[in-house]
Amino acid sequence: MADSRQGPQDSSPDAGMPVSRLPERGRVVCQGHIESVTYMPADQNAAFTAIVSDPDIRETGAKPAHGPGGRLRVVWLGRRRVPGIEAGTVVRLEGMLSQSQGLPTMFNPRYEILSRQENE
Repeated sequence: MADSRQGPQDSSPDAGMPVSRLPERGRVVCQGHIESVTYMPADQNAAFTAIVSDPDIRETGAKPAHGPGGRLRVVWLGRRRVPGIEAGTVVRLEGMLSQSQGLPTMFNPRYEILSRQENE
C-alpha cells in the first residue's frame, strides 16, 4: 500500500502555493522569499512590513497569474520587528488574504522559516 504523504514535491495545501498563484481573497497557505522589509519610524504606529515573492520569477521570467508582479505584502501590526524575517529568507505563510492599496496583503500571518541566505 502506497503512503499518501509525499516528499518535497508535495502538492498538498500544507506545502504552500506560489505567491504568483494566490487568489484575490480568502484563507491561504503560500510560500516565497522575503524580497524586502520596511521598518516604521518610532513616532508612528508599530508595524513591520515585508514583501514576499516567488524565488524563480526573475530567473524564469514567468508571468504571474494576476496582480503586481507576483508580490505579496505581509504586515505584522503592533510589532517593530519579527525575529528571522529579513531579506532573502524563504518562508511559508498562513493567513487571510485581502487586497490593500493594490497589493495582495496578509495581516499578522502565521509563518515558518524554511531557509535563510547566509552570505549574499
